[in-house]
Amino acid sequence: MKRHFAIVLAAVAAAALFGGLVYGVLVVAHVSEPAATTVYGLTLRRVWATAAAAVALVGVVIGGLALARSARPFGTTSGRLGAIVALAAGLIAVINGGLSLAMANGGPGTGNGVVGGAAAFVLGLIALALGGLAQARLRRTTLSVGK
Repeated sequence: MKRHFAIVLAAVAAAALFGGLVYGVLVVAHVSEPAATTVYGLTLRRVWATAAAAVALVGVVIGGLALARSARPFGTTSGRLGAIVALAAGLIAVINGGLSLAMANGGPGTGNGVVGGAAAFVLGLIALALGGLAQARLRRTTLSVGK
C-alpha cells in the first residue's frame, strides 16, 4: 500500500513539475497570455507542435530505457542505440519546439501550437539529458570493462 502511494505521489509530483516547466517556457517566450478568441480544431501549427511533442515523448521513453539498460555491464542490450536515438529525438524536438514558440504570435488558444511547442521543448530537453546520461554511463562501463 505504501509503495502504491509513493508511486502515485511521484507521478503527481512529476506532472506538476512538467506543467510548471511548460508554463515557465511559455512565460519566457512571452506567449503565456490566453487568446481573446479561442481557435478550435486542428491547425497546421498545432499539428506540427503536437508531432514535435510526440517525438520528444518517444525520445524520453527510449532514453529512460537506454539509461536502465546501460546499468547492465554485459549483454546484447547495452542501450547504446537507444541513447543515440534519444539524443537525436531530443534534439529534433527541442529545435521544433523552439521554432514553434518563436513563430507564435499569440498565447494558448490562438491555434499557433504554443502549448505543444513548449511541451516539445521541455520533453526534448529531458530526452537529451537521459540520452546523455546513458551515453556517459555506457562510456564509463566500457572504459572500466576494457581495462
